[in-house]
Amino acid sequence: MSVATSIVSILLAALLTISAAIKLTRREPYVQGYLKVGVPEDRLNQLAFLLLAGACGLLLGLAWETIGVAAAAALVAYFAVAIAFHLRADDAESLPVPVAMALLAAAVLALHVA
Repeated sequence: MSVATSIVSILLAALLTISAAIKLTRREPYVQGYLKVGVPEDRLNQLAFLLLAGACGLLLGLAWETIGVAAAAALVAYFAVAIAFHLRADDAESLPVPVAMALLAAAVLALHVA
């Protein structure tokens, strides 16, 4: 396990935890953003759970590489879907966040596989 893999995994896990907390707080500006792209408010808990599971998988992946690969691959898929939702809703202003998260997840995956 490289130092780079550890740093990027921990950074992404922290960002995922923050994103999950935002979903769980249900603050109005964030809820409106999800509604804008077609995500119903009652799905936010499920999305937060997926992000927290991904964060746990990344951290467990530091000890067990197979878990880290699976978590990173699942997160790439999660954020690909998020990007598709933003594109479908013509929400270019919010697109940088899921793109950055997808790139970080892809970096973790690449570092694990390399």
